[in-house]
Amino acid sequence: MHLSWVQIVRLGLVQMCLGAIVVLMTSTLNRLMVVELALPALVPGLLVGLHYGVQITRPNWGFLSDRGGRRSRWIIGGMVALALGGMLAAAAVPVMEARLWAGLALSVVAYALIGLGVGASGTSLLALLATATAPRRRAAAATITWLMMIFGIAVTATVAGRFLDPYSHVRLLEVVAVIAGGAVALTVLAVAGIEARVRAAPEPGSLPFRQGMAEIWAEPKARAFTLFVFLSMTAYFMQELILEPYAGLVFGFTPGQTTSLSGAQNAGVFVGMLTVGIAATGLRLGSLRGWVIAGCLGSAVALAGLALAGPLDLPLVPVVVTLGLFNGMFAVAAIGSMMQLAGEGRTAREGTRMGLWGAAQAIAAGFGGLVGATMADGLRTLTPDATAFGLTFLLEAALFVMSALVAARVIGGAPAPVARLVPGE
Repeated sequence: MHLSWVQIVRLGLVQMCLGAIVVLMTSTLNRLMVVELALPALVPGLLVGLHYGVQITRPNWGFLSDRGGRRSRWIIGGMVALALGGMLAAAAVPVMEARLWAGLALSVVAYALIGLGVGASGTSLLALLATATAPRRRAAAATITWLMMIFGIAVTATVAGRFLDPYSHVRLLEVVAVIAGGAVALTVLAVAGIEARVRAAPEPGSLPFRQGMAEIWAEPKARAFTLFVFLSMTAYFMQELILEPYAGLVFGFTPGQTTSLSGAQNAGVFVGMLTVGIAATGLRLGSLRGWVIAGCLGSAVALAGLALAGPLDLPLVPVVVTLGLFNGMFAVAAIGSMMQLAGEGRTAREGTRMGLWGAAQAIAAGFGGLVGATMADGLRTLTPDATAFGLTFLLEAALFVMSALVAARVIGGAPAPVARLVPGE
């Protein structure tokens, strides 16, 4: 039997836990390094880039879970590694303040462990969903799990922001410990017994991994969509490491306020995803192609507003929420397009295509964060902070426009398929 809707939601809780831990590493700790410790934004940029770079191993984790036939142990093991990495990353902050190089060394170990944990747990989770979800439910399952991840990010950022003020290193460790421990416990409960009740047999693999990947890369549409994923994800993640420092340096936000700002942004992402999920798959309004293009262009406009917010002293929170809204529209429509395109071309290669696009996303995420941090650092030595961050946001906007142009060529215009609830399933 296939996964029921309740079981899909249970697996979505794992994705929610992944987002809850990662948001603290990529936003809160980033801000603490740049503002409180006065380190260049390049430092957290390199660390977060390391965490994304390690995720290039995602196809290998998927292969291991395929071969073993038991994905739950990889999901739980990866979450444990992620939680441990999160605790080490938080512990590295006070160490950096006392002994910089020792703190940086600890951070390198921590962020590498975070990347391994996300790769092992996240890939095995998606593999379980892909093999145990009925074909007509796969797009809906991907949307549900992604929305739950964004929900976890938004709630964690908002709640953690309140408990972090007034800030102290001890308070930081307490907050991270509670979130990390809760994530591991919830993951164990979420996956308990699921594999024993569903048909989740791994796909047979007769070809060597490298040969299968080469055959997929030979497909023009797969290559073009890989370019779209790389460009759009680079744009999507360029602001990840500089938004909170921007709020702190230009607008004077406290650590708690900037963490809550990240929560507000991800709340906008959640609403944007929900809007497309209801409009495209429920009401059949527009096509996935149209929603992807609208999301990319809307994100570009919002980023232009973000660039002007500093010099013109515009309210920051509404602009950030708007950016999150269009980011969410683009992201969920892109996920739907990915599920749709994964079945095109050679048959029985959906996993290979998803692996290729997942690797492109991981590389782009690390590259985008690093480019954004490096550009902001370099421009801050030449121009005022508001101008430096603003120019970086404008480059990000230009990449979103380029992504819209590529999407218009590679993604089909057919309406999104409807995933219906069938009684008794």
